[in-house]
Amino acid sequence: MSKILLLEDDEALALGIEFTLKKEGFDVIKTSYVEDFKKTFNKEKFDLLILDVTLPDGNGFDVCKEVRKESDIPIIFLTACDDEVNVVLGLEIGGDDYITKPFRVRELTSRIKAILRRASKSSNNKELGKILKSGDIVLNTANASLIKFGESIQLTAQEYRLLLIFMNNANIVLSRDTIFNKLLENEDGIFMDDNTLYVYIKRLREKIETDSKKPEYIVNQRGIGYKWNKDVVKE
Repeated sequence: MSKILLLEDDEALALGIEFTLKKEGFDVIKTSYVEDFKKTFNKEKFDLLILDVTLPDGNGFDVCKEVRKESDIPIIFLTACDDEVNVVLGLEIGGDDYITKPFRVRELTSRIKAILRRASKSSNNKELGKILKSGDIVLNTANASLIKFGESIQLTAQEYRLLLIFMNNANIVLSRDTIFNKLLENEDGIFMDDNTLYVYIKRLREKIETDSKKPEYIVNQRGIGYKWNKDVVKE
């Protein structure tokens, strides 16, 4: 049973989400305040977080930033604003998905299931014993660990899958549609467009590039897509 921690100060909405998710077989703990959320998150183990953006004692974006310092747990934002700037910000700081209010709880359930499947695939479909080396980067697919300059770099499940796609297709120009299809293979309920893909790639560049504004690994091919621009050695 997957365990979900919900941070939502609208009591009626929180109860509705809790009721529906429990009927779907999830174990749900709901909190209304950031401080309560932090105490619960640090005390127990969860499989996914649902964060409201606007809260009485803080906001979901700041909570996400703190969580990302120590965990790659999947995160879904609930927001009353579908403004592109807010959506992009949520993804840039480490969110896996977002859903705007008002929404159908069934839609949220669908997205939760898709994200958990995706995270499970990244964990279970690792190629045991395979090491991918490229430039200063070493990716161990046995445990999804990334090392650069001898330092460990934490990746979210989506970032790991994206990095695998690029490193397994080194020096090949991949169109945006090709990347979409590989990322969303066998997935339902996940929203993604060019803007979302751009954010994921931007996030990954910030972790692997020495200068993300002058990328050496993931380079743009104007009007086509992206390319992993270094040789990859597989061991």
